Amino acid sequence: MLPWKQAQAQASSEGVPVKVGCIGLGDIAQKAYLPVLGGQPGVELHLQTRTPATLARVAENFHIPAAQRHTDLDSLLAQDLDAAFVHAPTVVHPEIVTRLLAAGVPTYVDKPLAYELADSQRLVALAEERNVSLAVGFNRRHAPGYTQCADHPRELILMQKNRIGLPEEPRTMILDDFIHVVDTLRFLVPGPVDDVTVRARVEGGLLHHVVLQLAGDGFTALGVMNRLSGSAEEILEVSGQDTKRQVVNLAEVIDHKGQPTIRRRGDWVPVARQRGIEQAVLAFLDAVRTGDVLSARDALATHELCERVLRAVQERAA
Repeated sequence: MLPWKQAQAQASSEGVPVKVGCIGLGDIAQKAYLPVLGGQPGVELHLQTRTPATLARVAENFHIPAAQRHTDLDSLLAQDLDAAFVHAPTVVHPEIVTRLLAAGVPTYVDKPLAYELADSQRLVALAEERNVSLAVGFNRRHAPGYTQCADHPRELILMQKNRIGLPEEPRTMILDDFIHVVDTLRFLVPGPVDDVTVRARVEGGLLHHVVLQLAGDGFTALGVMNRLSGSAEEILEVSGQDTKRQVVNLAEVIDHKGQPTIRRRGDWVPVARQRGIEQAVLAFLDAVRTGDVLSARDALATHELCERVLRAVQERAA
C-alpha cells in the first residue's frame, strides 16, 4: 500500500472524518447525492459552487458550516480532501477532474466523463498514471432491480428509456442520456459482443430516436431511446429459458413464468437506494477508506461504444 493510502486508512480507522468535496450543486447533487453524503457518519462534507446564493441555500439546507463552503476550486483543494464528487456540467468535467487527479484526490464523477472521447481517454490515463481512484456514476449497475436481472437468464435483453418532446443534438443526447442504456446493456450481456448495429432517425440536426443492438453467442441485447415517445419511462426486460423479468422505472419488478408476480418499491425505501445511487456512493467511500484504487477503464469502454453509436448516427444523417 502506498504511504498516502496507509495514512488515509489509518486516519479512517482512528475515527478521523473523511473530507469529501462536492463540486456542483445542481438538481442531481441536491436530490440524489447530498442526502446520502450528508447522512453518512464520519464524513466532513465540503461544498463548492461558483454561485454564492446557491452555495448559501444548499449549505443551510444540509447544515454545512461556513468553513466548509467554497466558491472556487482552489479553496476546496486547499482542504486536503480525501475524496471528491463532481456534479458540475459535463463541459467542465475535464478541467475539474484533471485538477483533482493531479492533486491525488480520489474522484467520483457524473456520467459522462467528457463529451469528447479523447478527453475521457486522457482522464482515465491520468488516473492510472497517478494511481488515483476514478469512478463514473453509472448508478444503474447498483440499482437492486437491475442487479437482480444479472441473476436471470438473459438470452434477450431489451431496455427502453424514453422521453416526451426532447429531440436533441446527437452528441449531447447520446453522452448525457443514452449512455445509461449503453452501459446497462454492457453490464447485463452474458458474454462477449461480436456484432454491433445502430439505427437512428435524425431530422434538422436533432436526434429523434436511436436503437442499439449488441449480439453474441446465444444472446441479443436491444437498447432503445425515443425522444418523441409521448411517455417518460424506463423499462428493462430480460428473458430466457421461458421466463422473463421486467423492471419498470427502476421501482417495480415483474417476474413472468406463467402468472406474473409483482414486487413494488417499499414505501420507506429511499429513491436514491432504489436507483442505486446510495450503493454507488457507499462503494466509492468504502474504497476511499480502505485505500483501494478504483479503475474507470470499464467505464471508458462504455464511452467508446457511445462514440461508435454517435459515428453511426452521424453517418446516417449525412
